[in-house]
Amino acid sequence: MVATDRAGTVSFYNDGASLILGYSPRETLGQYVGKLYPSLAEARRVMRAMRGESYGGSGVCDAFQTTFVSKSREEIPVAISGAILYDDQGDEDGTIGFAKDLRQILRKDKLATLGEVAIGLSHEINNPLAVVLNQAELLESDVADLARERDISVEVERIDAIRREVARISEILERVGEMARGDEYTTVEYIGPARMIDLRPRSDVRHEPDARMKGLHILVVDDDLGLCRSMSEMLEREGARVETASDGREALGKLEASEFDLVLSDVVMPGMDGYDLYRAIRKRFTDLPVLMMTGFHYDKDHIIKRSRIEGLRGVVFKKPVQRERLVEAIAEAVGRS
Repeated sequence: MVATDRAGTVSFYNDGASLILGYSPRETLGQYVGKLYPSLAEARRVMRAMRGESYGGSGVCDAFQTTFVSKSREEIPVAISGAILYDDQGDEDGTIGFAKDLRQILRKDKLATLGEVAIGLSHEINNPLAVVLNQAELLESDVADLARERDISVEVERIDAIRREVARISEILERVGEMARGDEYTTVEYIGPARMIDLRPRSDVRHEPDARMKGLHILVVDDDLGLCRSMSEMLEREGARVETASDGREALGKLEASEFDLVLSDVVMPGMDGYDLYRAIRKRFTDLPVLMMTGFHYDKDHIIKRSRIEGLRGVVFKKPVQRERLVEAIAEAVGRS
């Protein structure tokens, strides 16, 4: 609340004004009220509103929106309800006004608008994503028909990569929808002092980590770096500690350097395929469980069949990998089922 005399000098300035504007009464009382506005023109605009008929009648104004400037030079949107004071002769004697800080209200209005935009955008993007997934399924079927007996592992891996990235986009859109509906979000550092909304999936929302995975040290071997990343994120969310290798030789080097509870390996890889890696592991690390991953049922070189004959624990199909199925396979392989 601020009051002025007939010359526009501040004669009353309460604690609420000090809290919002940062000026103490000593810094404000006796000063011209224009000090609180961004310009003299804005102060005069408020006085014209009080004298006019448009905002509650002559001599008053009701919820007139203007701007104050704080001691730190921050512009603060406010709504003023005030009146002109008159003396016994009917002459103007000063003014008194109550100003409401609008920052929080305007922020909520903006968030509500952004929420509506986010929900609409999420819906519009999810529709073409569904088409992309359907076309990927048809494409994989066509590739298999055209290839006949030829190895299509590379092509299938690329199609699976499309599926995984579409799934990531869908998770982000779901997170946007959750924030828009719940008005809850967190931020992360971006560049310098700038921050951005954290759209990463929240593990506490998705599911509770499986206790059987806690503390397991798992090596994921695949020449597809995107799959290595997604498998690592999935398993780490379950409480496991994960390292990755892009081929069999790198995997053996990591096995020599550290102890692991399980190896999760792709079937088809350049240089050393899954079968060669499995045989090397059986020879050097006799009791180490191995699971193989494949994105297709076609096994031209009978890698899976030969590995099963020699004791392979299980096979996981990655189109994309189902969390529950993967956890069950790992738990069974390490004896935690």
